[in-house]
Amino acid sequence: MSTTPQQLHPAGPNGPNGVAKANSDASLQRVKNLPGYTTPVFKGKEEQRAIVLADIAKKGFIPRELVGNEVNWFYSQLGIDDTYFQNESPSVISDHIMALFGAKVLAFTKHDPSKLVIDLERIDEKGNGATFIHTSRPGLTSTEGPGATCETRIDALFLNNSIPTNCYRLETYRSTGSISDTAPQQLRCYFVTKCRFPAQPPPSSRTDGRTDIRTVSDPVFLEKASENTIEIYQRIMWQVESRYGPVMEVFEVEGTRERRLVIGYKIGGTSRFFSALSNLYHYYQLYSSRKYVEQFSNGVTIISLYLNPMPDSTAAPIESSIFQVMKEASLLYCLPDNPFFLNPENSNHAVQEATYAYCGWVFAQHFCNRLGPAYLQLRNILSEADAHHAEVLNDIKRRFREETFTRESIAQVIHAHPELIHLLYVNFAMVHYPVVDDESLKPTLSYQRLQTTQPLTDEELYDKIRRSVPNKQDVQVLESFLIFNKHVLKTNFYQPTKVALAFRLAPDFLPEAEYPISPFGMLFVIGNEFRGFHIRFRDVARGGIRIVMSRNKENYSINQRMLFDENYGLASTQSLKNKDIPEGGAKGTILPSLGASPRLCFEKYVDAVMDLLIPGQTPGIKERLIDLYGKPELLFFGPDEGTADMMDWAALHARHRGAETWWKSFTTGKSAERLGGIPHDTYGMTSLSIRQYVLGIYKQLGLREKDVTKVQTGGPDEILLSSDKTVAVIDGSGVLADPAGINREELVRLAKLRVPVANFDRSKLSKDGYLVKVDEHDIKLPSGEVVLDGTDFRNGAHFRFKADLFVPCGGRPEAVNISNVAALCDTEGKPHFKYIVEGANLFITQQARLHLEKRKVILFKDSSANKGGVTSSSLEVLAGLALSTEEYLDLMIFKDGMPSKFYKNYVKDIQAKITENAAAEFQCIWREHSRLQGAKPRTQISDELSSSLNNLQAELESSDLFEHAPSRKGVMRRAVPKTLVDQIGLDTLLERLPEPYQRALFSSWVASHFIYKYGVNGSSVNFFHFARDLAN
Repeated sequence: MSTTPQQLHPAGPNGPNGVAKANSDASLQRVKNLPGYTTPVFKGKEEQRAIVLADIAKKGFIPRELVGNEVNWFYSQLGIDDTYFQNESPSVISDHIMALFGAKVLAFTKHDPSKLVIDLERIDEKGNGATFIHTSRPGLTSTEGPGATCETRIDALFLNNSIPTNCYRLETYRSTGSISDTAPQQLRCYFVTKCRFPAQPPPSSRTDGRTDIRTVSDPVFLEKASENTIEIYQRIMWQVESRYGPVMEVFEVEGTRERRLVIGYKIGGTSRFFSALSNLYHYYQLYSSRKYVEQFSNGVTIISLYLNPMPDSTAAPIESSIFQVMKEASLLYCLPDNPFFLNPENSNHAVQEATYAYCGWVFAQHFCNRLGPAYLQLRNILSEADAHHAEVLNDIKRRFREETFTRESIAQVIHAHPELIHLLYVNFAMVHYPVVDDESLKPTLSYQRLQTTQPLTDEELYDKIRRSVPNKQDVQVLESFLIFNKHVLKTNFYQPTKVALAFRLAPDFLPEAEYPISPFGMLFVIGNEFRGFHIRFRDVARGGIRIVMSRNKENYSINQRMLFDENYGLASTQSLKNKDIPEGGAKGTILPSLGASPRLCFEKYVDAVMDLLIPGQTPGIKERLIDLYGKPELLFFGPDEGTADMMDWAALHARHRGAETWWKSFTTGKSAERLGGIPHDTYGMTSLSIRQYVLGIYKQLGLREKDVTKVQTGGPDEILLSSDKTVAVIDGSGVLADPAGINREELVRLAKLRVPVANFDRSKLSKDGYLVKVDEHDIKLPSGEVVLDGTDFRNGAHFRFKADLFVPCGGRPEAVNISNVAALCDTEGKPHFKYIVEGANLFITQQARLHLEKRKVILFKDSSANKGGVTSSSLEVLAGLALSTEEYLDLMIFKDGMPSKFYKNYVKDIQAKITENAAAEFQCIWREHSRLQGAKPRTQISDELSSSLNNLQAELESSDLFEHAPSRKGVMRRAVPKTLVDQIGLDTLLERLPEPYQRALFSSWVASHFIYKYGVNGSSVNFFHFARDLAN
């Protein structure tokens, strides 16, 4: 590529609202009609030709009198450039010429020149690269022969799994000559070579700290690329480094209709992209004369396509269609492997329409498999409070989910009704396609295409689907697309650059019978390597982002079916736990495809969600979306399974994306030293809450802690805070048990080092004590019992032991469920434990809790006992919202590895708040249980307490009590930790906190303190007296 002085406008070619400037001179970057790459002349070509000619003549396959013509035609007439001859040996070239001659003979016997198929390839056994040459008709995607698979194989073999230390560059071009006098086909040549980055890169010529492309390039690229190509790639590279998504630019070649599309992105950012691009430009009847893929040692990939219109094209002119190719390339980057676009039998879908079909396909997989009236009738007959009935209902529910609609059956419906899918897409696009509001701009091709179809109203579409589709299940699938359309409030679907697709949905389509509490908000995210959800139960809400990993294909299918229900259950549980903090319950889940990088999936999920949170301001990159919700939204993410080490990245990425006011509070669980996070384990936040329940039981029952026997799972902080007689500890590394009481000094040593029980010094065990590690086999216990497998033994160990107290602080959800809870009782039905404080999330199922309470176990469930962590995270969010960036960097981030005085005092405030809240809730539950004389289980009281708190908080948020300034200030002064109020002042704090957050903070404090004081049955008179004192 050669730039000229007219290359004036570095901004992208799309104006606001995704429209192309009518004046192409103003919107296009122009390059001279010169090659972007030079092909070095192979000086030994004539000498090589003579060797090849002699070799072929010697082999005798081609008649001697024809050998000269065939060799000369191959070397001089076919239009293969010198790269091929320089890279290949004479023997390989001889084989290729003979293969070409054989193909001609075969085509001659078929009496059809179009049957002449050339398929030459050489893949280096040592992984140094490959050469592919095959027949190719310009502007068409091959459906058979070598051309049908060549580019997908190149993606799979050389491009998909690139990393900076192991990557390839690709040159491909179309031969200028035809393959014979009688056959018009041309050859497509692909040359793949391994990048050889110098061990000592050349010194940078830059003084501004930006990357010098010459220091990160393969020497062959620098040798072949023109100076102007290097300049253009340099600029693209800088944009890739400063942006998370892809960078796309179009260049007009002077004096021709050729357009050059250059795409840059981070290595590994997508897969199967190179081959998908061919399908895209072929759809618009364009063909490529040359294509290049360059990879650089700083982790950047740049693809360059030289595109021309087909001579007899009936498609839109390239002057318009090139912008559509660029727009749709961003969708392909998100979903390159889309069966509704790549399927030759259904290639009438444009990329936008096919991407919509894919999103509707995924939506239908989750929301078509609803249970229906038969299940609801059965549920009305059976009682979910009965453990056995509940188990039967769960089995039936699972079976309904599996058998009603499969991924394959839904895809078949979509393929069978392309016209209806088109109408459904138009219905979606007429709402969410950015409007054209400037007369100087002309609509992009996709907008023009929308105008050619008469859009139908929702009712007309419903009617058309029902009249034209006879099968009831097919109707249900297609109606789910319309449900999807009606409930999308905003989406980044039409955002010019993105890495995954995100949809903000109104959740009121969820059936009340299956989802009794309607979420406040719902996000649906689809990427090439994953799918994900985010559910929140209040406007201001916080919860962890969980990565759901799959062991194998069968496990992935199960996870896929249950993903939304798992997300809903986790968010619902979180809302019970978040009862006395401003943020309601929320949760996010990400399901990576088998083999996908969890980190990449998380990053794409977060970036796509940010597209919906941060208003776009940059034409051609991030533009304003159609927002039917119409209000700013704040989300707070936390760590969960698989994402603990990713919170720093998300916070910094939010700052990089421009979220200056809320990047500090966007994630909790950030590293303390680097980003001012408040780690739960370092300061024992979770255990502090659990501890209040344990101490509460001791105090109410008059127990001496050192006389109490205890079994626990995980929980090093519980060990450090306690002084009981611990008889068993179970964690990820194995089982440690000693009926005489485990040596506390050694336990404390392990807890302080944060190392598992596998490191316990066996010499400190009594004669009846033992340690069984998960990787051990055939271990004989002191009792004589032989443990065959350490992992199996660990998984069921919590059923083996008896003690006064059981404190599960770690373990998988539903470790104790209605199917196995009987194992926690002896043969006479007596429970193994008198008291259980459930410190691990969802360790015991609801039915199992009720079963144990019927047998007189004093049990406190997870949403009450294990809330220290959420309180700590909530106050971490508050600090991020209240402090300016300068204050935050000064007060919250460590200096020379040490926290500031402010940080240390703030942590103490948090610990005091956790202790206060947990003790208050314990007393409230204990009081209520005593008042009812045990008629209602503590589990049920805990749930009712959470519901009452959440309901009262919701009422208070919408009441005018918040408007009463003295009450508001009185509450805020008590709700916000003293250290923070003293540092910045209450008035400044109230100016900085967003009003929805202030309302949530005010209402959560009032609701929790009122109910903890007066109980769930507090009267209106009680509240009147309580509210009267708020201003004091």
